[in-house]
Amino acid sequence: MDGSIEHAGHFRLRNMDAAGSSFSADHSRDRTDHVYDRESDTPVHTSGASMISSFFNLTNAIVGAGVIGLPYAIQQAGFIIGVLMIIVLAVLVDWTLRVLALNSKLSGQQTYQGLVEHCFGRTGLLANSFFQGAMAGGGMASFIVIVGDTLPHVLFALMPTIGQTGFGRFVFSRRFVIAFFVIFMAYPLSLYRDVGKLSKTSAFAVVAMCTIIASVIIEGPRIDPELRAERGSPVVLANTGVFQAVGIITFAFVCHHNSFMIYGSLRKPTLNRYFEVIHISTVIATVASLIIAVIGYIYFREKTQGNILNNFPQDNLLINIARSLFALNMITTFPMETLVAREVIDQLMFRNEEFSMKRHVIITTVLCALCLVVGETVCNLGVLLELTGGLSASFLAFILPPACYIKLCSGPKLSWKTVPHWLCICFGFTVMVLSTVLSIRHAVVLQEANGSCWNLQ
Repeated sequence: MDGSIEHAGHFRLRNMDAAGSSFSADHSRDRTDHVYDRESDTPVHTSGASMISSFFNLTNAIVGAGVIGLPYAIQQAGFIIGVLMIIVLAVLVDWTLRVLALNSKLSGQQTYQGLVEHCFGRTGLLANSFFQGAMAGGGMASFIVIVGDTLPHVLFALMPTIGQTGFGRFVFSRRFVIAFFVIFMAYPLSLYRDVGKLSKTSAFAVVAMCTIIASVIIEGPRIDPELRAERGSPVVLANTGVFQAVGIITFAFVCHHNSFMIYGSLRKPTLNRYFEVIHISTVIATVASLIIAVIGYIYFREKTQGNILNNFPQDNLLINIARSLFALNMITTFPMETLVAREVIDQLMFRNEEFSMKRHVIITTVLCALCLVVGETVCNLGVLLELTGGLSASFLAFILPPACYIKLCSGPKLSWKTVPHWLCICFGFTVMVLSTVLSIRHAVVLQEANGSCWNLQ
């Protein structure tokens, strides 16, 4: 579809090549695109974020908490298959992010929810809300598990004398630390209606990620050889947990629900500028992910845990610094996921009602309580990442973006230009079903083998 297209007066796009999901650089480079209000057809003010700021924001959104589970993904899929899956999924995420931006142009919508409702009506909105809520809930639970995996080690290392007493063993235990984190830190912060200030933590999050990657690279060869892979143990090139690994990698890479905000914040929100941000961010995130995934797996191989930091002793100084930074990052990130989950519930059940502080507190309390139960019960971060990534992230990243494009594009819905979109949808459904089923089976097997998480101190 070439030429000039005008969609209900909201956007005027020139020289669009729909088959390639891109716009002519010659035209878009020389003009400033604006986001328009759907009702009044007037420009909406957007913050003038630079390309560099948008790059850091998107990179932080891609390289999130799931990065510490990537060595475990390599162990599940095998070295060659795991590396290939990280690269393939990174390319797929890059493409679907660009498809989402194109969908925004075609539909005139400025949010993921608005786009899906525009394309598929109330049914689409309900489906999107469910999976987005599940993604947020899985993120909340994962953050709690991460805190339980990290802070007890730090506390024991900082205060070893107290940690050896009965009181110290109780206060520094995983169960107590998780309960304290949720009740006295995460829950009060989650009660805020506006957590905008907490969202300005991209620089801190990037520092935490870099510290984790550096600490794994530096400390891996220096720890007790008994903690590393046994001498002569093989590097498994292909393994049976491919779909579980896809769930973990997808969880680590998916940031589609945040992409509209980043796109709209660009000083000149043209597709060419945003596509450049996507490409650079995805490349940097992929390189960082491959580094920690490959090196972490090579060091520990069959001993690789769902949280790579758990492979290191609790008295390692550099690793404890990384643990502390990561835990602090989870404290500031948890309320944002709570906000997403709370808004999903409001959208589904109380869409036409006025704000109620009582309802706000009740929903927040229930969400935090449920995630506290999950965090106290689940002690394998890898399984939680598998389930969340396989069930929710695959739907948001690999199914909805191409489905919305097929709905919006002109011409036959089944043609050569839509073949990649149909293939992506099929891939997304395959991953969603198989990864979820196999991850549940994997979780049951681990539960039977390792016993209850309540036995951990």
